[in-house]
Amino acid sequence: MAQFGLCLLLLFSGLIHHIKSHIKKEDKTSEKERPNFIIILADDIGWGDLWVNRPDNSTPTPWLDSLMLKGKRFTDFHSPASTCSPSRAALLTGRHGLRNGVTHNFAVGSVGGLPLNETTFAELLHDAGYYTAIIGKWHLGHNGSYNPVHRGFDYYFGIPYSNDMGCTDKPGLNLPSCPPCLHSQYISRKHDECYTKVSLPLIENETIFEQPLDTWSLKDRYATAAVNQIFTASISKKQPFLLYVALAHMHVPLFHNAFLNVTTQDPYTASLSDMDSLVGTIMQAVSTEQLENTLIWFTGDNGPWEQKCQFAGHVGPFVGKWQTSRGGGSAKRTTWEGGHRVPTVVAWPKKIKPNSTSSALLSGLDIFPTILSLAGVKPPSDRRYDGTDITDILLNDSDTGHKSLMHPNSGAAGQFGDLQTVRLKHHKAFYITGGSVTCGGGSGQQQYHNPPLIFDLSLDEAEETPLNPESEEYRSVLKEVEREREALLWDIATDKVSSADYTVNPAAVPCCQPHNPACRCHRLK
Repeated sequence: MAQFGLCLLLLFSGLIHHIKSHIKKEDKTSEKERPNFIIILADDIGWGDLWVNRPDNSTPTPWLDSLMLKGKRFTDFHSPASTCSPSRAALLTGRHGLRNGVTHNFAVGSVGGLPLNETTFAELLHDAGYYTAIIGKWHLGHNGSYNPVHRGFDYYFGIPYSNDMGCTDKPGLNLPSCPPCLHSQYISRKHDECYTKVSLPLIENETIFEQPLDTWSLKDRYATAAVNQIFTASISKKQPFLLYVALAHMHVPLFHNAFLNVTTQDPYTASLSDMDSLVGTIMQAVSTEQLENTLIWFTGDNGPWEQKCQFAGHVGPFVGKWQTSRGGGSAKRTTWEGGHRVPTVVAWPKKIKPNSTSSALLSGLDIFPTILSLAGVKPPSDRRYDGTDITDILLNDSDTGHKSLMHPNSGAAGQFGDLQTVRLKHHKAFYITGGSVTCGGGSGQQQYHNPPLIFDLSLDEAEETPLNPESEEYRSVLKEVEREREALLWDIATDKVSSADYTVNPAAVPCCQPHNPACRCHRLK
C-alpha cells in the first residue's frame, strides 16, 4: 500500500508541476475568510463500496480513506433522488423535483433541462464573487441556455449526460456489452440498449472538441482540468472558488487508467481505485497550494445500478430484503435504502473535527443551503427549499438533522417525482413499492400500500420485516408520517414551482460534424 501511495504522490506532483508551469506566475493570495468549495459527486456509487463503511471490503482507496480521517463521515446521508438528473437538480437548487421540475432523466435529444427560472448555488456564488467551475457530467440540459456556463459556471469541461449515452471507439465494460462507434454512414447495426450512431461528446464550455471522446483517458483529463481550475482561481484570479467535480466513476461502462494493476483486481475494483486516485489528485492540489480554507464534500448521486451485476457497486447491509424476496432489485431507481443511501464525507482543516462520524439524517439537498451559509450568501426568498443548513453539524458536535425526509419515485415504481416513501427519524414508510431490474433480469411488481409498509431501520436496516399494522408503534408512527407528508405536499402546492421541458428533438443531439459517421471530429485545444 505504501508503494502504491508513493507512486500516486509522484504522479500527482508531476501533474501539478506541469500545470503550474503553464499558468502566469503571481504572488500567492492571502487566505480569504470565505472558504473555497470542492463538491465531488460520484456516479452510481454504493454505500458499501468504501472500506470505512464495509470493513470486509478490500478495495484500496487510500485517498478517500485519508479524506475520511481528515473530516467527518456521515452514515445516514441520502441522495435527493435515486437517479441522475433529479438528484443533480435537487443538489444544485436545494429543492425536490416536484418544486424544480426535474423528476426524471434528460435524453440525448432533450431540448430543455433544469428550468431557467431555477437558481443554482453556482449562480449565487458567482454573483457573490466566486470563481466557479464544473468538471464532469452535467445531465441537466445541453442546449443553449441550459449549458452549465449559463447556469452560474465560469468554466465547463465534461460530458453532457451519462457516459453510456453515446458510443465510443474503445467501449468500456458494460452489461450488455456495446460495440464501438460506426466508421461508415452506410453500415447499419441494431443493438438494444446501446447507442451505435450517436457518439459521446467531450465539451469545453460550449464547444465540442472531441467526439467520440476517449473514455479511457477521461480520468486523467478530468484530473488535469480540475487541478488547472484550482490554480486558475487561487493563483491567477485570486478569488475564492467553487469546483464541482461530477465524476463518470462508477457509472457503466467502466474504464480505468492503464497504470492500475488490473491483473489482481476485478473491473469494478480497478475503476474504484481509479476514482480514488482522481480524488487524490484534487486533494494534492489543495495541499500543494496550502489552500487550508477549502471545504471538500464527497458524496454520490444515487446507489449502484444493480442490473449491471459484476459492474455494479455494493449497497452494504441495505439490501431491501422485503423487495428482493419478491423479485426485483433494491438499489438505483428505487426508494429502498440501497437506492439513495450514499457514502459521504466532508473535510475542512481546522474547522471540522478530523476522524469524526455523524449519524444525523441528512441529504444532498442540504449542500445548497450549507455552502451558501458558509459563504455568507442568501438564497432567493421568493421560493421554498427542502434542504437545511447543517453548519452546526459540520463544525460542532450537533447531531440534529432532518426529522423527516422524503424519497421521490425515481423510475422503479409510481409516477416520477412523487413523494411516496417517507423517512421519519428511524422509521420508513412505503406507500408504493416496486423493484428495479435485478442482475438476473427479474423485476419487482409495482404495489400500492394503504396503509403503508413501515420499517424500523434501527432494528431492521435490511428492510425485511415491516411493523405489524395492528401494533401501537405502527399506529403512532403512521399518524406522524401522514402529518409530515401532507404538510410537505401542501407546502409544495402553495410554492413557486417550475416545469421542465422534456421535449426530444433529433436536432438537439450534440453533434460536432453531422456529415461524419457518429458525428466524428477532433479539435486541438
